[in-house]
Amino acid sequence: MTPDQFIAKWQATTLKERSAAQEHFIDLCRLLNEPTPAEIDPNGEFYCFERGAKKTTGSDGWADVWKRNCFGWEYKGKRKNLNEAFVQLHRYAPALGNPPLLIVSDMEHIIIHTAFNGTVPDKHQLALNDLRDPAQLRLLKWAFTEPERLRPTLTTAELTEKAARQFGELAQTLCERGHDTTQVAHFCQQILFCFFAEDIGLLPNQLFSKLLEIGQQRLEHLPATLTNLFNTMATGGFFGNDPVDWFNGGLFDAATPLPLNRADVVTLRELAQLNWSAIEPSILGTLFERGLDPNQREQLGAHYTDPASIMRLVNPVVLEPLRAEWRTQQTAIAALLEKVAGLKSKADKAIATANTTALTTEAANKVGKVRTDASNAEAKAKKQIEKRCRDFLMRLQNFRIIDPACGSGNFLLLALRGLKDLEHEVILDAERLGLPASFPKVGPENVLGIELNAYAAELARVTVWIGEIQWMLNHGFSLAKNPILKKINIIDQRDAVVNADGAEPHWPAADVIVGNPPFLGGSKKRSVLGDDYFSTLETIYAGRISGGADFVTYWFEKARMQIEIGKAKAAGLVSTNSIRGGANRKVLERICATTTIFNAWSDEPWINSGAAVRVSLICFGNTKLKPVLNGEAVAEIYADLTGINNETKADLTTAKSLKENSGACIRGLAKVGQFDVPGDLARQWLNLPNAHGKSNLDVLKPWANGMDIARRSSDNWLIDYGNSLSENQAAFYEAPFEYVLEHVKAQREAQRDEKRKTYWWRLGRSGIEIRTALNPLARYIATPMVAKHRLFVWLDKRVFPDQQLIVIARADDTTFGILHSHFHEIWALRMGTSLGATPRYTPTTTFETFPFPIGLTPADTGGAIETLDSGAVIPTVAAEYQDNAKAIAEAVFQLNQLREEWLNPPEWIERQPEVVAGYLDRILPKPEYAAKLKKRTLTNLYNEHPASLANAHRQLDLAVAAAYGWENDAAEFNEAEILQRLLALNLARNSRK
Repeated sequence: MTPDQFIAKWQATTLKERSAAQEHFIDLCRLLNEPTPAEIDPNGEFYCFERGAKKTTGSDGWADVWKRNCFGWEYKGKRKNLNEAFVQLHRYAPALGNPPLLIVSDMEHIIIHTAFNGTVPDKHQLALNDLRDPAQLRLLKWAFTEPERLRPTLTTAELTEKAARQFGELAQTLCERGHDTTQVAHFCQQILFCFFAEDIGLLPNQLFSKLLEIGQQRLEHLPATLTNLFNTMATGGFFGNDPVDWFNGGLFDAATPLPLNRADVVTLRELAQLNWSAIEPSILGTLFERGLDPNQREQLGAHYTDPASIMRLVNPVVLEPLRAEWRTQQTAIAALLEKVAGLKSKADKAIATANTTALTTEAANKVGKVRTDASNAEAKAKKQIEKRCRDFLMRLQNFRIIDPACGSGNFLLLALRGLKDLEHEVILDAERLGLPASFPKVGPENVLGIELNAYAAELARVTVWIGEIQWMLNHGFSLAKNPILKKINIIDQRDAVVNADGAEPHWPAADVIVGNPPFLGGSKKRSVLGDDYFSTLETIYAGRISGGADFVTYWFEKARMQIEIGKAKAAGLVSTNSIRGGANRKVLERICATTTIFNAWSDEPWINSGAAVRVSLICFGNTKLKPVLNGEAVAEIYADLTGINNETKADLTTAKSLKENSGACIRGLAKVGQFDVPGDLARQWLNLPNAHGKSNLDVLKPWANGMDIARRSSDNWLIDYGNSLSENQAAFYEAPFEYVLEHVKAQREAQRDEKRKTYWWRLGRSGIEIRTALNPLARYIATPMVAKHRLFVWLDKRVFPDQQLIVIARADDTTFGILHSHFHEIWALRMGTSLGATPRYTPTTTFETFPFPIGLTPADTGGAIETLDSGAVIPTVAAEYQDNAKAIAEAVFQLNQLREEWLNPPEWIERQPEVVAGYLDRILPKPEYAAKLKKRTLTNLYNEHPASLANAHRQLDLAVAAAYGWENDAAEFNEAEILQRLLALNLARNSRK
């Protein structure tokens, strides 16, 4: 179908929505050369008409078209209100998996609304005649095939950072003129809310922007005009000819605008151009607080804690237990429906039999009873289902969350959002079950806060208000009015741990407690808080908190007490990671004595007052959730935030470094600058003469990093001037020196490290340890520090290891085989750390704690080596261990040969001598096999894990198990048994020390 044909057909049509929608969409598919739903998904699993989700408007309805991870599409009749269609689509988007695009059409217009998480929403409008434009057609096609191309470039975080920064600068200017900081804070929050209200349509006709425009021209009238507007918003009424809703809430009670100069108004008009409807209030609160509080202004450009980090506490404390409760209700509802379905099926069969058979009166009565029983059961089940849904919704509406150090309200807002999302899901689930639509009732009254700082306390209220309004509008619900802003008395401005009269303060009862209490080290409490306050703390919490404990521990103790006396069920709080030890840990010991820690992250990055710190995230209380530590299930979490694995029942944190392993495992060298160059360039330099007659080979070495092992060699070389060459001596190696001068020197001079500044032509670290360890070896073992698979390879001694490689300074296949066994792999996964979800190998916790087989430890294998007839290399060890050493070496030698043949099939490659003698040949692909060879990587090999590889590893595991003295089936041990045995060996060797 051509654009002209499509336009002509749909300009002329007078069909109603229901009869035209599917045909219009099919024609669009023809126009865009896209398959229709039935052509590629006849079962409607990922692409279909009338997706089975009921609208929350009360009537049965469907998303007219749905394509998973692409769009939800709603049609209306010609010239109908497409905004209503968008609102409807928004409402049931969660039931459609929250597609990134929400599209509405009346056959004459198509409007694409973006709905990507974390971005400022965008809108693309196409009229029929626009479809002649190839660019517009391409945009529409992307909606079907590549919706990511429509992702807005501006994120809500970026927008919010810009808004907060500009507002903070304005607040600072006003304070510098001598205005009271409290007045500045209140006035700026009023202005902020006006921007937001205008962009969501609560202030009509660009009212506030026009007010500022006129105010810039007639500056003397601006204070009175603002006063008039704020007074009108406080009570409702008319501002000029424009009706203004009743906002109330206390924000506009005091209408005392500050005097502004023309530059201030210009700044406000610039701010008005931002899309305030899309700001992220959970970020805005923190950033805005920095601008309003004179004590925090230096943090204006600093980082902030992202919402995802906060959700690590909100999810396990607030949402996961509630979701578990709802799943229990869903299971009960499913059982009711199954029972009804069985009775109805029985009734249908009885009726079918009755229709084909002459029945006696008694038989007919039985059929009637079966029908009545089914009907009664269905009615009863409907009532029970309705009660279960209604009761759970009431549970959510009555659920209370308190943050006793709420700051600007980011924890409260995210908890409220999560609670509202869950309520919305339950409402949609209830509608699917045929129950009437209900209006969401979870709101600001569900969250409580305590905050000492006046700026933050008021801002927390604004943050919660904005978040509530955004959620309602973004989910297609109208706002409650009269007033729009309910009076929020939920934030108490007071001290959470000491009353003004010196008594211990009471916290209001709540279901759960969350928050980020203030970080202040125990040694600084007296100097920062003052002698009197410090003494009061000691008096109130005597016997509960040590005087040397950090300030944050008082919030932990208060939360523990709330749980113990039944005024809360669970808590999730942030602390510096020092809570795991010393005087601080005593509060966690008290928590473990009276309740349980059920979720914790022991050592995580965090932003506190604009600075990066390391923290512990700790959830404790009465819950049925299974313990999770650092994202992994455990049997129990201890007060030092370590845990026991569910299967091993062994505390692996008790494993200690073994003396016999020391010095063998070293991290590669940090370059700290662009010292690496492509191999082709290095080879050019190798052929260049130097004035002093020496070759550039002196300072050039092949170089490898983690990617060179996990993928294929990048053929990079390293410029390495060692640790002794002066700048003048280095300059004699002309081409490498010029390269470092151009690419490294400026970067080094900007560093704080004086040594790196001074010796800018040298690598970032001297590398004495690794140079010394590798010097006597012809080859060494290397593994990527971070990798999906724990891969070990051989590298020639002349290949310089990057800091992303972990080096084991051994040249024998026996050590290589033990490291590549399943036993060491399991140990490395548990004892190492991780980068995101990718395991990280560490020389200390992983290698140095690993118990090698007796007689084959690094201390035993550090001497002479011997080459076997097969080519395998073994260490010179005591006679009783030689058979095991040979068996392991032969097995891993076969494994390595298999891998090398897979990586570099002889018929696919050519071997080319290096340009300098003594170096390994270069492996180059034959042109016709280049693309295939590129895919031959160790990562891909271990992803595929062919049978030949699995068999080779099994033979290696059997040989290593024999060296441990384990039975023949040791290769089949599960992870738990492997870890138990290895831990026992580690502890036994440590005890012998």
